[in-house]
Amino acid sequence: MIEKPYPFAQSDSKLIERILEDDYAGINHMILPKGDSLPQHYSNSHVYMIVARGTVSLQLGDQETHEYPCGNIVNIPYKIKMNVSNQHDELLELFVVKAPSPKTMRKA
Repeated sequence: MIEKPYPFAQSDSKLIERILEDDYAGINHMILPKGDSLPQHYSNSHVYMIVARGTVSLQLGDQETHEYPCGNIVNIPYKIKMNVSNQHDELLELFVVKAPSPKTMRKA
């Protein structure tokens, strides 16, 4: 088999899982219920946040919170302070692609 599948969980409750991390990319999968959030942190690579379900509330740097519903891909630059939350009734499901992988960014 030439391809390599990376399965991810299906859930209707909180979930944070690392799907893969190699030298080229890191991919995380997250499901957050209403009112849940990630701890404030700084982006550790170039981040592409894919909103698969619900609406993400995203506050970057010093700017106001912006809302991105399902069907959006949001690019977040390297070393930006981030606050990610679900402030809506529907579950929030995200795929977070980091390219290159944070482990590669640390070497640079």
